[in-house]
Amino acid sequence: MLPQAFVDSTRLLMGDERFERYLQSFEDDIPVSIRLNPMKAAGLVPVDGEPVPWCQEGYYLPRRPNFTMDPLLHAGCYYVQEAASMFITHVLRQHLFGDCPLSALDLCAAPGGKSTAAITMLPAGSTLVSNEPIRQRASILAENVQKWGYPGHTVTCQYPRDFCKSKSRFDVILCDVPCSGEGMFRKDPATIREWSPQNVEKCWRLQREILADAWACLHPGGLLVYSTCTFNTKENEENVRWLLSEYDARVLPVDTKSEWNITGSLLEGFTEPVYRFIPGVSRGEGLFLCVLQKDDGDGSCCEKRSGLQKIATPHSLSENRPQSERSLQPSSPTVDLDYPQAIAYLRGEALQLPADTPHGEVTVCFQGHPLGLVKNIGSRANNLYPKPWRIKTTHTPSAYEPVLKVAL
Repeated sequence: MLPQAFVDSTRLLMGDERFERYLQSFEDDIPVSIRLNPMKAAGLVPVDGEPVPWCQEGYYLPRRPNFTMDPLLHAGCYYVQEAASMFITHVLRQHLFGDCPLSALDLCAAPGGKSTAAITMLPAGSTLVSNEPIRQRASILAENVQKWGYPGHTVTCQYPRDFCKSKSRFDVILCDVPCSGEGMFRKDPATIREWSPQNVEKCWRLQREILADAWACLHPGGLLVYSTCTFNTKENEENVRWLLSEYDARVLPVDTKSEWNITGSLLEGFTEPVYRFIPGVSRGEGLFLCVLQKDDGDGSCCEKRSGLQKIATPHSLSENRPQSERSLQPSSPTVDLDYPQAIAYLRGEALQLPADTPHGEVTVCFQGHPLGLVKNIGSRANNLYPKPWRIKTTHTPSAYEPVLKVAL
């Protein structure tokens, strides 16, 4: 049951018609969607998918398959991501222009959906630092980033103020800030139990601290993409209005289509272009997003920079990850596994490779897509797949149910 304080305030905010559609969404199936990896999934499409209109790489699926048991997920061919969050690809496609490399920061990045989307949109040679302050969540982020497989992508475990203190500067900063989670109520019931007016108050104050640190790290002319997964104006429009009043910033519009059913500002008197996805109105979970630019007089963020200053602290996850990185780098020779072998490998089991396989490190693949490394000693191939990544289930489906197929 939704908290009465939330019901009262959100009905007033959305209006009766939108709010009733939102309530109806709790009776509907939650959309399932994936986003393809352009570097690894070239020529592949979902077996049965419908395009996400604001993301060229995104697809809705008719049902939720057993993603854990699909080797192509572990190979980084696609990412399971909520469709509204894919809007970041549309934003960056519109506002990043030219081919000069950029430096980017995803300040609150776990589990990695927006980061893996952003790195595919950045010009070749760009760098992206994906940061997560909570160590356990940062480890999950690092796994997803490494499986995605793009160069120039680093994971750190810092607080936003650490970037400010280091005087690092970036051309693009994503701020998907911690929030009260109202937009995730139907997807994650735990967020309903955690919601309170007091938590909303706590969140908007924390968000302003993060925004202040992020703004200090932004190059003149750079872009800041602010987003939450909540509905209320305190954490959304009012934070944007505060930033505009405190800093030399302007809000940039994003081209959209009416059939996407994206809602604009719900704060009286605030008419800047902002974008709100409401379940039951738009096809996705709750998302609020706004694009801001730091003034530099010429309105461009694509210019040569002095480079990203390295943040050298003991908390960096990018300093010591040879096993994780090596596990996804193709080496010679390679061996393609069938489905039961691939699942055995992802569980961490030893394998028996063909007799003519050379000894030493071998990259094992599924349908030509690298999964990781083994060390072949002849009688068996010892598994080098990172232990934290291994799937725990002992059940192996009798047949492979693919999520992706070769496009006709």
